[in-house]
Amino acid sequence: MKPPYEITNKILNLIASISEKIGEINAAHLNKPPTELRKKNRIKTIQSSLEIEGNTLTVEQITDLFNNKRVLAPKKDIIEVKNAINVYNKLDKLKVFDLKSMYKADEILMKDLIESPGKLRTTSVGIVKGSNIAHIAPPGEMVFSLMKDLFDYLKNDDDLILIKSCVFHYEFEFIHPFLDGNGRMGRLWQTLILKEHSSIFKFLPIESIVKAKQQEYYRVLGKSDKQGSSTSFIEFMLEIIKEALEDLLKIQNINLTNNDRIIHFKEIIGNKFFSRQDYLRAFKNISSATASRDLKVAVADKIIEKQGDKRTTKYRFNK
Repeated sequence: MKPPYEITNKILNLIASISEKIGEINAAHLNKPPTELRKKNRIKTIQSSLEIEGNTLTVEQITDLFNNKRVLAPKKDIIEVKNAINVYNKLDKLKVFDLKSMYKADEILMKDLIESPGKLRTTSVGIVKGSNIAHIAPPGEMVFSLMKDLFDYLKNDDDLILIKSCVFHYEFEFIHPFLDGNGRMGRLWQTLILKEHSSIFKFLPIESIVKAKQQEYYRVLGKSDKQGSSTSFIEFMLEIIKEALEDLLKIQNINLTNNDRIIHFKEIIGNKFFSRQDYLRAFKNISSATASRDLKVAVADKIIEKQGDKRTTKYRFNK
């Protein structure tokens, strides 16, 4: 059965805007960020998603765990981070339309945190916010059939994957299928679904914007519960996705060092010859002088070789 929601004009406009942003990102070759930037974004994703759930580790501490360094912090918080690192590192191996693959992801995500990770709950639960019960989840005996229906919708419905990712996220949180870790799993699976739409989403830290708007996130979840429809939540999450893409377009080139740009360009161009103009096309926010300086330093450092002179100058990365 298809979950209840409406496709509003706002949703259609947001979809159009997101598609436009993705086109701009692809045109600027920003869809495959440098390795170090991918790592930073992944750390931001994990830190934000876990902080929403009460984890106390900072970006710096999570970076240390990424680099296998010792961190002094509550044991539970360290386990949560290590588990999240492990599951995000396995994103490419998870099957987005397969419920059993979600069991495996939950087993990794909740290892050593609950008694039976990777298993759907069979008891009733309520979600408490402060001193109030924010949500009564469906009874335990209904969870499996509800999750099966949700994955059937995800796999077979004709709606756009951008919309289905938001619907899935909302319905997953409504069902609350696991005893714990449902918030982080719902956000993880939306990322996995979005990755089906574009590889850009694999390293896009959407969760950091959700964290910045955490109260609104919970308010809209509650609003959709009362309305019996995920329409408001779809609109909210599409706004979040649009903002994350805008941030990528605004800051990625600005924050890159000359070394970052050279490494990134190597991933784009491979071993082919290229000109300064080719380099400028990849980094539209830098000047001709900056491009010349980047290439001059790379030649001096023997990262690239230079052939020809003036207008006939060509470059190629050394093997």
